[in-house]
Amino acid sequence: MTGKYDKVAYYPGCALEGTGHAYNRSTKALGDALGLQTVELENWNCCGAMEVKNVDPKIQTYLSARNLTIAEDMGFDTVMAPCNGCYHNLKKAEYDLAHDPESKSVNERLAGKAGHRAYEPGHVETIHALDWIKQGIGEEGLKAKVKNSLKGLKVANYYGCMYTRPRHIFPEKDRGPGSESTLKPHFMDDLLEAAGAENVEYPLKTSCCGGAHTLSDSDTSTRLVLNLLETAEACGADVIATECPTCHSGLEMHQMRAEKVFGKKTSVRILYFTQLLGLALGLSPRKVGVHENFSDAMPMLKQKGLAR
Repeated sequence: MTGKYDKVAYYPGCALEGTGHAYNRSTKALGDALGLQTVELENWNCCGAMEVKNVDPKIQTYLSARNLTIAEDMGFDTVMAPCNGCYHNLKKAEYDLAHDPESKSVNERLAGKAGHRAYEPGHVETIHALDWIKQGIGEEGLKAKVKNSLKGLKVANYYGCMYTRPRHIFPEKDRGPGSESTLKPHFMDDLLEAAGAENVEYPLKTSCCGGAHTLSDSDTSTRLVLNLLETAEACGADVIATECPTCHSGLEMHQMRAEKVFGKKTSVRILYFTQLLGLALGLSPRKVGVHENFSDAMPMLKQKGLAR
């Protein structure tokens, strides 16, 4: 390993300070256990999420670009964003500023009004938490630190739709051996397998959970999530591993809603991949925020010898 990701700028985004706090907690705890350091961006702002993008995508580009400017001003050339939405939006801003003159012009104008310099594309690399662990430690490094193997745990790895789409904003993917795949992502599978888990063949790993429609069309979101849950159970999974706070919250909330509204009960549990890796490294369930999840995984974790 080159040590490139030993210390990175950390962009938690809004969700990880709210409904995704368990992801925030477990990501930091996992990094500490692996010797990877994060420094949170100073005075960061929302990436624009879905709301601003739907009103004016160029303003969303500016909001994301401002965070990249902050990282550069702090002396970093890498930003790690665990949230799929934040990761996607920062990558999209990078692409738009490099390929769309109007986006670049709007960004410069708004940056000037805000009193800071405009971000120039190519200066800061945005990575996901999966890249951070995969490239910063790797499977062999992870194996060497495992204290409580995930052996016997069957996992369906769920990446969601924003981690790989649209392909053109992720130029580092689909580069052959060692790179991530947009068609069939595998970084989470690789890491959890290194920690001892058994990955089931899960065909819906990049299907949408309906997160963007949770408030406007709850029934559609519930049906999309139910499809993910029932398919994971049909594949024999004990747990669905997630790496996106919106997907994670959606799976948990709509699992309960599917039982209440549609009478469809599923028993598969939902945990962040960082929580599972943390448990494998010997961290306590509370240390990685298992108690903060809506999905009560403790009985299953105790049964598998991963919790007391």
